[in-house]
Amino acid sequence: MVSGSVGGGFAGPGAVQGTLEEIGTPLAEVTFVVVDLETTGGSPADSAITEIGAVKVRGGVELGELGTLVDPGGPIPPFITALTGITTQMVYAAPRIERVLPAFLEFARGTVLVAHNARFDVGFLKAACAEHGHAWPPFAVLDTVDLARRVLGRDEVPNCKLETLARYFRAATQPNHRALSDARATVEVLHALLERAGSFGVTSLEELRGFAKAPTPEQRRKRHLADAVPGGPGVYLFEDERGEVLYVGKSGDLRTRVRSYFTGSETRPRVREMVGIAENVRTIPCATALEAEVRELRLIAAHKPRYNRRSKFPERAVWLKLTDETFPRLSVVRELRAGDTAYLGPIGSRRQAEEAMAALHEAVPLRQCTQRLTLPLIERGAARTCALADLGRCGAPCEGHETAESYTAHTAAAAKVMAGDVRPVVAAAEARIDRLAAELRYEEAAAQRDRLAAFVRSAARAQRLGALAGCAELVAARPAPGGGWEIAVVRYGRLAAAGTAPHGAHPRPYVDALIATAETVLPELADGAGGIPAGAASGGAGAEEMECVLRWIDVPGARLVELDGTWTCPTHGAEALRERLDRAYAPHEPAPPRPRRPLR
Repeated sequence: MVSGSVGGGFAGPGAVQGTLEEIGTPLAEVTFVVVDLETTGGSPADSAITEIGAVKVRGGVELGELGTLVDPGGPIPPFITALTGITTQMVYAAPRIERVLPAFLEFARGTVLVAHNARFDVGFLKAACAEHGHAWPPFAVLDTVDLARRVLGRDEVPNCKLETLARYFRAATQPNHRALSDARATVEVLHALLERAGSFGVTSLEELRGFAKAPTPEQRRKRHLADAVPGGPGVYLFEDERGEVLYVGKSGDLRTRVRSYFTGSETRPRVREMVGIAENVRTIPCATALEAEVRELRLIAAHKPRYNRRSKFPERAVWLKLTDETFPRLSVVRELRAGDTAYLGPIGSRRQAEEAMAALHEAVPLRQCTQRLTLPLIERGAARTCALADLGRCGAPCEGHETAESYTAHTAAAAKVMAGDVRPVVAAAEARIDRLAAELRYEEAAAQRDRLAAFVRSAARAQRLGALAGCAELVAARPAPGGGWEIAVVRYGRLAAAGTAPHGAHPRPYVDALIATAETVLPELADGAGGIPAGAASGGAGAEEMECVLRWIDVPGARLVELDGTWTCPTHGAEALRERLDRAYAPHEPAPPRPRRPLR
């Protein structure tokens, strides 16, 4: 090997010319194919490609383009049409993906694949290849989102969306949610990012791929925080210099998970920012993954860390309640009180609760006004009236058309539905949906379907969780990953103890020991009809915790060891309708090939 310099420049004394392998592939010699897709949804499992756009470039010069609409095999949802402008009529005569895919693979053969949020586009392309029998080529993939996060600061761009980057770099082509236009805009963004990366000394493809995923200086500097982290399942808490909890997470392997925060595999901007602030990582080893998941939920609810986004505000759950009045009505409330006779929940949001309430109103003509309706108010004629009585949607007790005694039938019907018999709501909703569909009022029928779905899901969740929360004690076991058994003691829906029985040992002594040392859980309020007993709603367990327990139990091989209580769901409850509901929302089977008009 001789002294010298690459490219004819002076290398200085003692410099050594690198081999081609060490130099890598110069970026000017790399052929990139920048691709963008439009689809009918967000997941290749239930959505299809509607348009492909691709641009081939090398050394800043465009070599070719490929763009075509794609027939997804079914109707394009209205919200996708509103976003992209692509209608079902536009793709009627377009080729199917099995005809487009070979052309794209040939166009991109031997190149580096580039996309903005590459996981999305590559995921759809891989799924299409798998479905139609094509082997996915070993493309090198570059994501312009990752590259932008490395070379641009928060003071330059507020986010790394394609529209933002194209505007920041003053691209001649602005993204418009059409595949070829977005691919052209991504080309301009790519060239601008490569120019920025050059200032970091990135000159080859190999350097570029490593640079896009490289950890930040703050991540490298904080790696020592993971040195003392143990292995096994547990919870980890990132804390700042004052001991404030910044982020709470869980893992089946604490050491591996915490270390990943200090590597290039962690690219989330918020998390990288959090790592820069953190000064300590505290860990809580757990006996099982279930215990880790539950502890994580409790710690997030207790500390409300600013870098966690989910599960921070379990108190924001709402309930659908039948009020305690002379003429009861449905109300959305944030807490339950002792003596509440009928309620449904917890429901994740007020909007879902209002949808469920609208579905119940279709079946039971309860009054929908919010005034405090009393007999003296009605007798004086001072009660406010509304148009629902004229529409047959209310018995109008405000006008004296219904007495308190006759109104009791509506109250009893609503209470029965909320207690578990959802058949009246389902029958009323389905009759209305059928009528609207027969009148070709499909959007209104879909709105009714969504109301029914909100009610069924809310009722199914309440009945499922209420059954668990009503058990004073439930002991379950399931096979442990390494052999033996994982054991859980659940009291009033709350995980009171968790442990393991080793492989080959009789589990009974371990079960007895866990029961003896388990946390004492007492119901704080009387049980309510149809929802979670208030012991679970307040002092027992949160809804998310109980759902974790139910998921843990609901696996093949799980065993029910002991039960103190009745663990059942209502015979005519919503749980039996969930599968039917999922089918209603499932994507349609691919339509048979449509006949094409003959060319003339």
